[in-house]
Amino acid sequence: MTRDHLECPEVAGKTIKSLKLYEDDADGCETLIEFTDGTSFSSSVCHQPTFKGTLFESGAGTPKVIRNYEL
Repeated sequence: MTRDHLECPEVAGKTIKSLKLYEDDADGCETLIEFTDGTSFSSSVCHQPTFKGTLFESGAGTPKVIRNYEL
């Protein structure tokens, strides 16, 4: 089951001191939020390779999809 969001209740109500966005060549990008109470929150977006394949019957018109594969 996939999630459409992730909740972080520990950061709710905190006051933001600074917000920094970083580009990371290896993983994508990172967000760093520093709070006035001395804590920080970091999150990153990672690009992971995905393999997709389709078995289909070709012919006249739209191909008939027999099965889609994803890894």
